[in-house]
Amino acid sequence: MKRRLNYPMLRRMIGGLLVLEGLFMIVPILVALYHGESTLVGFITAAGAAIVIGLCLARPQVQSTHMGKAEGFLLTTLVWIVFSLFGLLPFMIGPHGVGLSSAFFEAMSSFTTTGATTVPADSPLLCYSIRIWQAMMQWIGGMGIILFTLAIVPMLNSSGGMQMFNAEVTGITKDKLMPRISHTAMALWVVYIVLSAVMALMLWIGPMTLFDSICIAFGTLSTGGFSSLPADSEVFNSTYVLSVIAFFMLCGGLNFANIYRTAIGKWQVVKKDEVARTYIGAIAVFTALFAFTRLFAGNVHCLRDFFLLPLFQVISIITSTGYLAPGFAILTPFILLLTFCMMFSGGCAGSTSGGAKIDRFIYLCKYLKNEVRLCLHPNEIFSVRVSGNVVQRRLVSKVIAFMCLYGICILAGGLMLAAMGLPAVDSLFSSFACLSNTGLGASVTGYGDDYLTIPEGAKWVLSGLMLIGRLEIFTVLVLLSPNFWRR
Repeated sequence: MKRRLNYPMLRRMIGGLLVLEGLFMIVPILVALYHGESTLVGFITAAGAAIVIGLCLARPQVQSTHMGKAEGFLLTTLVWIVFSLFGLLPFMIGPHGVGLSSAFFEAMSSFTTTGATTVPADSPLLCYSIRIWQAMMQWIGGMGIILFTLAIVPMLNSSGGMQMFNAEVTGITKDKLMPRISHTAMALWVVYIVLSAVMALMLWIGPMTLFDSICIAFGTLSTGGFSSLPADSEVFNSTYVLSVIAFFMLCGGLNFANIYRTAIGKWQVVKKDEVARTYIGAIAVFTALFAFTRLFAGNVHCLRDFFLLPLFQVISIITSTGYLAPGFAILTPFILLLTFCMMFSGGCAGSTSGGAKIDRFIYLCKYLKNEVRLCLHPNEIFSVRVSGNVVQRRLVSKVIAFMCLYGICILAGGLMLAAMGLPAVDSLFSSFACLSNTGLGASVTGYGDDYLTIPEGAKWVLSGLMLIGRLEIFTVLVLLSPNFWRR
């Protein structure tokens, strides 16, 4: 029997969120007006369309506001797609606009904080208004569109709020800081906003304009990686700037619930967090490996080259931010393999980073350890313990299923790209980078080109992988199951 979904409530929610997206576009409209940019028409058109269509969808009353798990999955996926469809209009409209495929790729890459781009760095399209819009999209997507909605719409506490929270927030288990889900969402967003403001202020104090400091703060805390400055800018050669960005990238890869607990003095809970310790430890180990590899390759001329640049690059990759440190283009095969490992692992659950998340690797490693012990002691019972707590077998099974699906998605994406004519290495790496929301182009391997040369069909494939990676596979793939649409 066909599942009966609450479509009127879904329509109303999407309408309200579209109005919100249109209001967000007021900022780039003002920037375009101030600088007299040709993108003004595109932003006015996009904002007007989002607000008008949103009001039309949200205005009719609904008989029931109830939203269950199915509605939560469907709404979460649809919102990210709809936001990208309206967010792409400024990239298309105007004398320097790009095609539909490239525009959708740019919008999805921004909202999912992937940071990949098909637009050349010197393109006239990348004016002030487009850059601030990219920064805002990745900042909104970093903490989550649905999470923002839960923070400002208290009625969702009793209307599918927990289902939407679980569908969008990254990780295996979800931390509820407070009894009401809207209060939890608000607390997480407050932490996010405060960290963004502090970082922007610190960059502005240094050798950076207010505009650039805001854009880079948004791109860093969201671990999106879009920058308003070129990678070879003198600003990025500043030790102060690299240190500030590295610290806040590190924060972006941490569980924001634990950052909140730290801020209110709940140190005991945070001290027991095995995931955070593993995350910090992994960064230390990878930094040491990067540093000594650079030293033996003769690329170290001072303490900054030996410590800061490897640390910056390791944090950038493991958090899926995707910034490149000066000199990172000179790679050895060993560093390249380390890069793959970090892209796969990602940061902590409940962070803005991509990847499979370190939490899952801890669960998987402990499960495998127990399986080996069972070979020697088949009559004993072993449990997986993380941070002193016993993990349910159902969660361990879900982790194993996730890891398998993650690998299948990378392979499937690579096969589709290869069928479109991309070289095998480029295909697999691009699929991997977009699914992990890292955004590093295949050119970083030294074997292929960046995303500028990919065919039109490949842009849609990679956009789909970005969405699947950001919503952590199950939220999107469950909609493709026939069982989802049956009772």
